[in-house]
Amino acid sequence: MDRREVQERLEAALDQLASIEHERWGHWQRYMHSKAERQPDGSMVIPAELVAKWSRQMETPYEALTPEERESDKDQVRRYLPTIVESLATP
Repeated sequence: MDRREVQERLEAALDQLASIEHERWGHWQRYMHSKAERQPDGSMVIPAELVAKWSRQMETPYEALTPEERESDKDQVRRYLPTIVESLATP
């Protein structure tokens, strides 16, 4: 299979991959909301320790994350792999 065919197959799977991404994002938002304190005006306050943790993670290259943090990122990527494999393995 050449590069063009791989690109076409993955492009054909774009909606399915976007659906997986939306589910992943929604899961993250539910988690964040569960950790925040809702204010009377509807806004939310994230605890300072989580802001510090997530800020550190955002600024840390993948290779410098802890093994647990890298595994968490891999868990997220694993959601996409069945769709990618199916896209590329189908004749």
